[in-house]
Amino acid sequence: MSLFKPALILALALPLAFAGCNKPETNTSKVENVKAKRIVKDDKFTYANYDQVQITHLDLNLNVDFDRRILSGVATLDFDKPDIEARKIILDTKDLTVTAVEVSDTIGQIWTPVEYAMGKDNEVLGQSLTIPITSDATKVKISYFTSPEAEGLQWLAPAQTAGKEKPYLFSQAQAINARTIAPVQDTPAVRMTYSATLTVPEGLRPLMSASQGDLIDGKYQFDMPQPIPSYLIAIAVGDIKFRAINDHIGVYAEEYILDAAAEEFEETPLMEEANTKLYGPYRWGRYDLIVLPPSFPFGGMENPRLSFMTPTLIAGDKSLTNVVAHELAHSWSGNLVTNASWRDAWLNEGFTSYVENRVMEALYGERRAVMEQKLALQDLKRDVAGAKDKRLTQLKLPKDLNHPDDAFTQVAYVKGQFFLMFLEERFGRDAFDPFLKAWFNDHAFQSVTTEDFIAYLHANLHADNPDALTKEELNAWVYEPGIPDTAANPQSDAFDSVAELGMRFSNEEISASDIETKDWSTHEWLHFLGTLPEGLTQRQYKELDDTFNLTGTQNAETAFAWYMQTIKGRYDAALPEIDNFLMSVGRGKFIYRLYGALKENKQADFAEQVYARARQGYHPIAQRRIDAILK
Repeated sequence: MSLFKPALILALALPLAFAGCNKPETNTSKVENVKAKRIVKDDKFTYANYDQVQITHLDLNLNVDFDRRILSGVATLDFDKPDIEARKIILDTKDLTVTAVEVSDTIGQIWTPVEYAMGKDNEVLGQSLTIPITSDATKVKISYFTSPEAEGLQWLAPAQTAGKEKPYLFSQAQAINARTIAPVQDTPAVRMTYSATLTVPEGLRPLMSASQGDLIDGKYQFDMPQPIPSYLIAIAVGDIKFRAINDHIGVYAEEYILDAAAEEFEETPLMEEANTKLYGPYRWGRYDLIVLPPSFPFGGMENPRLSFMTPTLIAGDKSLTNVVAHELAHSWSGNLVTNASWRDAWLNEGFTSYVENRVMEALYGERRAVMEQKLALQDLKRDVAGAKDKRLTQLKLPKDLNHPDDAFTQVAYVKGQFFLMFLEERFGRDAFDPFLKAWFNDHAFQSVTTEDFIAYLHANLHADNPDALTKEELNAWVYEPGIPDTAANPQSDAFDSVAELGMRFSNEEISASDIETKDWSTHEWLHFLGTLPEGLTQRQYKELDDTFNLTGTQNAETAFAWYMQTIKGRYDAALPEIDNFLMSVGRGKFIYRLYGALKENKQADFAEQVYARARQGYHPIAQRRIDAILK
């Protein structure tokens, strides 16, 4: 596969990069080059004609109706026209009921009702909404309401919350679920500012990925002045309390977990300081976190100003706060500089995983950073080995990607991270750190492609160091499947010792009580459990369990690793706690693989029985994934 892709920027940059490795004679502003680049529609997961018309601002005025489980109200969209001849704007919707559409004149004072058209429904993409616009139109106003089954919204009854008295709502717009919340151009290629007015039942507190505004006349006001892609629009409504960590960082949560979460995340300001030192200032004002109910299907979601977090991170020892570092790092990689399509998801997640690991090294030392690299590489190897379509193990994903969720594997996260580690090793940290900082600064609040990064890499790093990187090496990392031979192989003395103990226990050279775990971190436990040899006897499983109280442990990561082992080894004494875990945890990282392992190990009946009881409490995204796993 050739590096010489059809994209215009590659056609210009790569002959310079790999023909003679000569530096260009002129070096004009990279910011201006990117901003002036012709808009090319290259996202198959949107109906939007964003090459002709682009939303610049979204204003929402919505009522949050828990009885009907819908959002209802008006979305007003400001837009520009890259194509001045455009006479329609096409938006994405999914499970939205549109009741009226109006278009404004140039100054937005006269609104005219117009006939609009809803396209054919598609299971993945939903329906297009086509609105005619005049030559001088600059705004459209859409009255609509959402569906109770909207995949981007989860409505929890009071009984499904910790307090048991008030309901809860939270959203998850990534990757293409913003269209289930509002009619938008639901592609990361389009960035917009947004504002919102929310009306909620008395006694509930709404939050959004924006400045948390004032309560005026019974309505809450929000504003996001920085342009963001649609997937970063977020909302949470519930019996939510707040605890400050410092003057611009704090934690929101239900009362039961608030103090524990604030203590667990108290080092977030140190993470922000480390990020700022490496990659430039934090540009979003406040940085708050909200701990959502257990049904939240991810470890975290990087919604700007308000990261959504799973309660499974509250381990009591700060051992899982690398997820906080990851979501905070998105404030530079992903939110500030965004992949233009989900084919380039590694530009979000691989960069963020790299930045996260650098921050963990800066705060906690190289030993912890290397252990996390080692665990991540194990996960990557598992995903690469299990990939049915090997093209999905490329960083630049194929054009015929079936669903954007298919982009979110360890390939985007860890292969992307290890690619940047490879570049750091080849060019040297002293050169690579300023380069990465400049990448974030020069492309701030823009959406970019893999080819943009390759061109920037050449112009700003490779041209001055032509022998550091070959075309074949770059091609292997970006456009070829699998893990390149040039990938780092992190070595951890702590992990070597842990694995040796597991082997000796398996061979019955030592007993479980001989294994000294007092100083082990969660990382050592995960490596120990993840590398236990095949063929442990039932007696050995019970010995480990009795010695270390593994079944029912409150550390979700350790519990998951242990349960995966017990399923493979048919240690059925753990099944009641696996049942409890699946009933009380909705994080996809855990439950997808647990259900899959149960099915693979001839315990599908048990899995289906648990799922029949647990399904209603899972997020719609998780329901879709587990339906596919079991059926």
